[in-house]
Amino acid sequence: MAHFTVIGLGRFGLTASLELIHMGHTVTGIDKDEKLAEQHAGELTQTLICDATDEKVLKDLNLSQSESVLVAIGEDMQSSLLCTLNLKALNVKDIWVKANTSAHHTILSKLGVSRIIHPEEEMGARVAQALNYPMVNDYLSLGHGQYIVDINLPSSFSGRPIQTLLKGYVNTVSCLVLKRGQHIEQSPSLEFDLIAGDTVILCGPRESLIKIAPRLER
Repeated sequence: MAHFTVIGLGRFGLTASLELIHMGHTVTGIDKDEKLAEQHAGELTQTLICDATDEKVLKDLNLSQSESVLVAIGEDMQSSLLCTLNLKALNVKDIWVKANTSAHHTILSKLGVSRIIHPEEEMGARVAQALNYPMVNDYLSLGHGQYIVDINLPSSFSGRPIQTLLKGYVNTVSCLVLKRGQHIEQSPSLEFDLIAGDTVILCGPRESLIKIAPRLER
């Protein structure tokens, strides 16, 4: 269990906070809007009402105890940047920041934050993937064109080995995990026979995974 600080309790910041708590972590939520902070006081581990653009205020919060700090301030780019500068001045090591525009992103990249988040773009990409490949439960980008995908296999693969699914791509795509009910098979062999209802987690370059996708159509 880790502790996180989320600055800005709008829809994005609150959703991230609640999901972290659901995962078993603790979260301090910060917002300058007293009404908003009080509204969610019972949902978060701790809520604080303060102005995150004031370095002296942030210094008193002992943010070094947080695993990461997420700056989720909404449309006010100036406040977001001032808050980020304050966190850098306080030597906070892991800073994630929500960016709203390309200009916002450019400035944040110069500040050297750990990660810049574009919620709308990232969600849009996930929705497009789901529409294009409905059999894909979830996916994760590893960078450099490499992805991990979680796939529900169609019944047509029942009784066939994994190598049938990966035919032509066994050198670029690997099966990391096979899930069968409550059983998990790690790094199953290519000869492992599949049955209806199996889920596989594959890892490989985007181009190869896209070419495999038509085989998964029901």
